[in-house]
Amino acid sequence: MDAVVTNGLTTPLVLNWRGPDGAAAIEPLTARSSISPGRTDRYAFPLRQAGTFMCDARLLGDGMTRPSPAQALIVEEREPIEADRDEVMLIEDWRLDAEGRPVAPGPTENEKKIGPPLYLVNGKPSLDLNLHVNERLRLRVINACQRNAIALAIQNLDVRIMAIDSQPAEPFLARNGRLVLAPGTRIDAIIDATLPAGTASAITLHDGGGNPRQIALLKVSDRPARSAPLPTPTALPSANLPAQLDLRNALRTDMPLISPAGTSSWDRPALFSTRRAPAFRIKRGRTAVLALKNTTTTPRVFHLHGHHARLLDRLDDGWKPFWLDTVLVDAGQTQRIAFVADIAGAWLIETMAVEWSAPRQVGWFAVE
Repeated sequence: MDAVVTNGLTTPLVLNWRGPDGAAAIEPLTARSSISPGRTDRYAFPLRQAGTFMCDARLLGDGMTRPSPAQALIVEEREPIEADRDEVMLIEDWRLDAEGRPVAPGPTENEKKIGPPLYLVNGKPSLDLNLHVNERLRLRVINACQRNAIALAIQNLDVRIMAIDSQPAEPFLARNGRLVLAPGTRIDAIIDATLPAGTASAITLHDGGGNPRQIALLKVSDRPARSAPLPTPTALPSANLPAQLDLRNALRTDMPLISPAGTSSWDRPALFSTRRAPAFRIKRGRTAVLALKNTTTTPRVFHLHGHHARLLDRLDDGWKPFWLDTVLVDAGQTQRIAFVADIAGAWLIETMAVEWSAPRQVGWFAVE
């Protein structure tokens, strides 16, 4: 893929990609320096898998005069999957100051003057989709919020999760039609319009901060797409991830999501340098197990660059049936992830608290 980017802002920016594995040449801050105002840069990299990706310029955006939007990048499978419709649902949160101007996230002295979050779907207050009876919808949901974790509830329809964070999952039904997404998480779901003609399914957003709000509506028309629903979908093809992980010989690393007293494991992106010691070094091809420890009273997000990881079971005797590059760690909890470090390079890691005024922080690890 080729992308040409011109910085029309008054401050430096760097593109931050979510999803592409092994693309060391586009790694922000480690391989790619920021683009100065008025300058242009060109990104060229191979895409190793199909999926739902995201790109933004928010890594250096804390405290900017204006917040930055996000963009979806869709890479289709070589062989089309059995679906009648393919729709993107990119959800963003915006907050306004007392004068009604959008405010960038990050530490601020005027937090009390900032209004509650406003949610947009594909740039609009809501999304309406008209479906035929028994039509199959592939819905690509992207949490492009600056800071907020969200849950979506899709009413009265089975929601089958097919992929998470740009990688196929072993298909499974979302419990009660509910999808939970950390900032940056992407979920591909299959939904069959099995409701009677003339009815609708509301999609409501929950952010833990007030009443749920309806952000989309799936309307079922009176003209059937077919006489019966399609068969249960099979798993999407997986091209580049291992079937098994060697946990016995893994490199195990504790990864506190805040810097312990007297240390500096994390830093602001504007101050990042690979001259600082990495969080860990690992030989290429070895499995890494990270214990993501959140000792704070606020949920935190962890984002792994260049790789996808399995979320491990509590007893280290297996893993969940999906891959992730973004993990939400609840307050006071520890989550463990495992991945194969299969591409040499210097790779970024990110963390931030799920609150508007929290700073984004970064570190790095080396695959040798």
